[in-house]
Amino acid sequence: MNTGLWMIPANEWLASLEWFFLSYFILLNGGYIALNLLSLVSLKRYIDRHSLDHLAQAHTGFDPPISLLVPAYNEEATIAASVRSLLQLDYPEFEIVVINDGSKDGTLAELSREFALQPYPEAYRRRVPCREIRAIYRSTRHANLRVIDKANGGKADALNAGINASRYPLFCAVDADSILQRDSLSKVVQPFLEDPRTIATGGTIRIANGCQISGGFLAEVGLPKNLLARFQIIEYLRAFLFGRLGWSPLNAVLIVSGAFGLFRKSEVVDAGGYRTDTVGEDMELIVRLHRINRLRGTPYRITYVPDPICWTEAPETLKVLRSQRTRWQRGLAESLTMNWRLLFHPRSGPVGWLAFPFFILFELLGPIVEVFGYVLMIVGTILGMFSWQAFQTFMFVALTFGMLLSVTALLLEEMSFRLYPKQGQLAWLFLVAIAENFGYRQLVALWRLQGMLRWMVGATQHWGEMTRADTLRSDRTRP
Repeated sequence: MNTGLWMIPANEWLASLEWFFLSYFILLNGGYIALNLLSLVSLKRYIDRHSLDHLAQAHTGFDPPISLLVPAYNEEATIAASVRSLLQLDYPEFEIVVINDGSKDGTLAELSREFALQPYPEAYRRRVPCREIRAIYRSTRHANLRVIDKANGGKADALNAGINASRYPLFCAVDADSILQRDSLSKVVQPFLEDPRTIATGGTIRIANGCQISGGFLAEVGLPKNLLARFQIIEYLRAFLFGRLGWSPLNAVLIVSGAFGLFRKSEVVDAGGYRTDTVGEDMELIVRLHRINRLRGTPYRITYVPDPICWTEAPETLKVLRSQRTRWQRGLAESLTMNWRLLFHPRSGPVGWLAFPFFILFELLGPIVEVFGYVLMIVGTILGMFSWQAFQTFMFVALTFGMLLSVTALLLEEMSFRLYPKQGQLAWLFLVAIAENFGYRQLVALWRLQGMLRWMVGATQHWGEMTRADTLRSDRTRP
């Protein structure tokens, strides 16, 4: 009798767990599908509104000058090609400020050799805190290129030094291992011209692995041979084409990629610049800008623009990819907890009542529920705790919705920008969109869980280094 009484609540508890995990996965993917629908509407409007962008631009001659900030740490292999690429951008007026963040390799020497740097004494206004500035150089070949040499302080500190040295009202943060398209600045600046309330915009990040680079620019789009890099193509399509694009119409974009984001400098300076006590400085700044402006009641816009493209190299080894994903997850946790007052604040609007709780439930806590759910359902089914029918239903929901979201992101890409037009490329990406759900996404969830645990125990994590696949190397001809 006592055993029966014990078994009844245990069975109810197990049944509750079954329904909890099943409901969570349905709710999670239902939220992503809702974002997907918002993205479809938003993308159609954007394409219709900018269908004549290939003609003469109405704002030509009135575009505000931009300071390009390029933090560099041990980027000797790619820094010259990246700077040459930036120098050739099709934009009326811009400057390039490379910040050598205490590199231990020949980054500074490479810059000096390629661009004929000379010491350039100038007044340095310290608007936001940063580490010691050792020297400032100016290129004798390009009047709009300067290099700051500073003590190592991390990416956020390097960007703060660049903000202090920048001359123009808008600044664009660009990773040293990334390449912009010629018209990327002209496109990413459009929200600032269309709406004076705009304080930040972000463009799309694409995977450069497998592409051909010539003269500092992308010459031909290709697919990487490395399977990990191919999986990341689909991930990036999901993250940008229906993640950020879905939140943008609601003014609830919480992430502008640190590899390519444009900001109104006065807003960032007033907010205190980039925080150096987080590994997710790009997301934290955006969430903080939302919090400050929402709580003040100040009208503002933070926008995602889908077609300005920045090409970057993706990790091709499990070790480097794991380090990147654990760092991203920790940065997410720090960004949300540092700005918790935005959550459900009376003046926080869609960003505090929709985006913030969405990110907490599905992005922050998601890895915990996903990994625990998979392990418990598999082990529980093997031990007879759960029925095979419950296990099959759970796996069907988890895998089918995942494949649906990946394939839909690929269809959005094909309907809009069609960057992979070669015969067979779309077929390969379709297969990848299916295959990533069988092992890869679960592995990423495990890494994200590790990032959460590292954050919870306060483990130290730094701005990591990535082993290059030489994708972004270009010819060594002097500019």
